[in-house]
Amino acid sequence: MTETLFKKVDYTLSGLINDIDMGEIGLPDIQRPFVWHNNKVRDLFDSMYKGFPVGYLLFWENGSPNGNRSIGTGSKQKPSRLLIVDGQQRLTSLYAVMKGVPVIREDYKEEYISIAFRPKDQTFDVADAAILKDPEYIPNISILWQVPRNRFVKDFFNKLRERRDITDDEEDKLSEAIDRLYGVQNYPFTALELSPSVDEVEVAEVFVRINSKGTKLNVANFILTLMSVFWDEGRTELETFCRESRTPSTSGPSPFNYFIQPDPDQLLRASVGLGFRRARLKHVYSVLRGKDMETGKFSDELRDQQFSILKKSQGYVLNLQNWHDFFKVLALAGYRKGDMISSKLGLLQVYTLFLIGKRDYEVDNYTLRNLMARWFFMSALTGRYTDSPESQMEQDLNLLRDVKDARDFVSVFDRIISDSLSEDYWNIALPNELATSSARSPSLFAYYAALNLLEAKVLFSKMKVSELLDPATQANKSAIERHHLFPKAYLKKFGITEARDTNQIANYALVEWQDNIEISDRSPADYLPHYAGRFSSQDLEQMFHWHALPPDWENIDYREFLDARRKLIAQVIREGFGKLQV
Repeated sequence: MTETLFKKVDYTLSGLINDIDMGEIGLPDIQRPFVWHNNKVRDLFDSMYKGFPVGYLLFWENGSPNGNRSIGTGSKQKPSRLLIVDGQQRLTSLYAVMKGVPVIREDYKEEYISIAFRPKDQTFDVADAAILKDPEYIPNISILWQVPRNRFVKDFFNKLRERRDITDDEEDKLSEAIDRLYGVQNYPFTALELSPSVDEVEVAEVFVRINSKGTKLNVANFILTLMSVFWDEGRTELETFCRESRTPSTSGPSPFNYFIQPDPDQLLRASVGLGFRRARLKHVYSVLRGKDMETGKFSDELRDQQFSILKKSQGYVLNLQNWHDFFKVLALAGYRKGDMISSKLGLLQVYTLFLIGKRDYEVDNYTLRNLMARWFFMSALTGRYTDSPESQMEQDLNLLRDVKDARDFVSVFDRIISDSLSEDYWNIALPNELATSSARSPSLFAYYAALNLLEAKVLFSKMKVSELLDPATQANKSAIERHHLFPKAYLKKFGITEARDTNQIANYALVEWQDNIEISDRSPADYLPHYAGRFSSQDLEQMFHWHALPPDWENIDYREFLDARRKLIAQVIREGFGKLQV
């Protein structure tokens, strides 16, 4: 018989909760954040109430416990003997509800999970405002295990009788349903406990193998797992940085910005790209485990060397000066906020190249900022990192193998920019890419960026596009809107009703919110004279140029208008990009 590395142990739910409370069972740092939605927690309690199986648990018997994470927020009475390898989401859900403690969500905010129960038909719900006011419900079942049962039942029936009469027979049935819910604490669980002889690397491998089924983890998750085992401080730094990037700081410099609120795995990619010049994380996972890629053997020494590289590169990635210097690159490129960027991964790929140029090739700040602004504009416009981003980034990093100094670095990227934005691209490819109704089109955002670079004014306004798109000053999100130049109701008269036709990029222009309301569904020939009267002929000509409006546009055939305007938009984008080359 094959010797196993685990043993089977039976628990009750109350026993598990007590062991977590006492610290007997702990939550190690090889776990993901709590990601379940509340309706999944509801379903878990519903399954247990009905006696359905909810899966086994996998623990690791820890031979030398030291500072592992714990479920809940209270201090434990003793170091953890068992660490959770699989079952974190279930146990965290159960502990949070039964003990009435908050969980930490993916956005790093605390949240109490309120699961309601209606004894009348024995149904579970996620509590909402209506349920909280309905005496038919136990609005938060957590209280059932927090106060004496008899007092709770008495209070429940007193509130229900204030609303309606209850027969003795109904009271018995409701009491039975509540008793059954209370008895969920006796629900049986089976746990497989890994032997303490299993080392941390093997535990991490078990975690990876189990979680590659069901809720699948990507390679970035696997690397974060290794970080938790071998460099816990590094993962904590990533999580802290991501948490602080989400809200403005009231106590000094922070990662907060208007472009991206990154997740740990996204920043990890930047660190890996900078430190190992690799974009495909699957190779880096093996390297960080200490694998010699030639012999296939693992060593602690090699693992420590590779983690040392990761530590240095992560420190550079998370450096606030570097972080905010990069956002100046985006602003220089005409991009003002995250809503204008269709690929967050693409943004971080450019950040990686920016850091390589700054640290490894010592490109001077002025030159690097301008180069990366052109590179970002080009890559965002063409969707360079949208399809197969890892493969494309891998190719871009490979181009640096023969780069020896700052001059070579600049030359390589300038050549690619020139090749990517050829005459054929500006005159043929880009107008064709603009033939879309996608609200998240990279070419549309590049057009807005170009308007910012040209210091263009909003159509029919004296306000600049950049002023109304700036998130730092945009108190009202409706300050600027996309307006149908040919309104839908007007186009309907000509049988044009499909959204893919009416919502073409070339049928939209940026106008102030109030103007958009006033224009409503009027034809362009009807509304244009009123708004044109606000400006001199010279100002109007300039405005029509910025907004790519062909001559006599208000009177020409709609299809002809779209075709003509796409070509003009492409030229405005080109003109805006030209500002970056001055």
